[in-house]
Amino acid sequence: MAPSGSVLSRAENFIWLTARVLEQRRFEHAFLDGDPSAVETALDAYRNADGGYGHALEPDLRGPVSQPLHTATAVRVLDEIGRCAGQRVERIGRYLTAVSTPDGALPAVHPSLRGYPAAPWIPVVESPPSALLATGPVVGTLHRNSVWHAWLFRATDYCWHTIETLDKTHPYEVVAALAFLDGVPDRPRAEAAAARLGTLVREQQLVVTDPDRAEDVPVPDGYAPGEHHYVTDFVRGPDSLARRWFTDTELERGLDHLLGRQRDDGGWDINWRAWAPGTALEGRPLVTLEALRTLRAFGRL
Repeated sequence: MAPSGSVLSRAENFIWLTARVLEQRRFEHAFLDGDPSAVETALDAYRNADGGYGHALEPDLRGPVSQPLHTATAVRVLDEIGRCAGQRVERIGRYLTAVSTPDGALPAVHPSLRGYPAAPWIPVVESPPSALLATGPVVGTLHRNSVWHAWLFRATDYCWHTIETLDKTHPYEVVAALAFLDGVPDRPRAEAAAARLGTLVREQQLVVTDPDRAEDVPVPDGYAPGEHHYVTDFVRGPDSLARRWFTDTELERGLDHLLGRQRDDGGWDINWRAWAPGTALEGRPLVTLEALRTLRAFGRL
């Protein structure tokens, strides 16, 4: 247990009170020296026979069917516990190959979701386009773990081309691009692409650098009222390429703001639109874990 009354102890109480088993196990592993096998066992409950993951692993996509965004989350969890390798990743690779678009990347939503509940802003179409939102995090994480799989070749090319030619973008796409750039082996190319991306973020006012003046920053098209993104939504740790986008003052303000957003119950709120009771309940522990990881990475725990 963390010291009583600390940021971590209040968050721990929130996790035990509200989180799914998977997030409880992830918290245990990250902050209480828990067994990574327990995390993997909890994650297996979401795995399907096709090698993908479903069952609302990402809360805004409901239903049992495998989806690229669920599988991206699964890859990240495996990375967290040091098990992004071997047969489990080979199975995932077969799924990724099966659901890829003609250019070798992933759609954000596969049409198999049709008929199941999903957030109203998520379109389900018969021939979905490739999406950096799903592809970037998977490719970046697999590269960071030195995974070799045939699927990665064209998917990597897609990510490079998409990021290096981005014109108009939005915060979630930027986060996906960073997940790729922070993991891909070609560091000089990644640094150059990240510098260009950071310029777009500034020019298009996609980040709030002064939380006291958030109302001066427009909310991106299609986002919920008040759905702003702050410095710590992009800079998750000192080694992220996005760290270079912000001054020390901007980062410290962002970390102060992140600390200040912890609620009385110990958790952090989601900042996107809650469209069903379960999605907000399941989403809050996810953003709480993210906040704790960021605060720890910068020595704020």
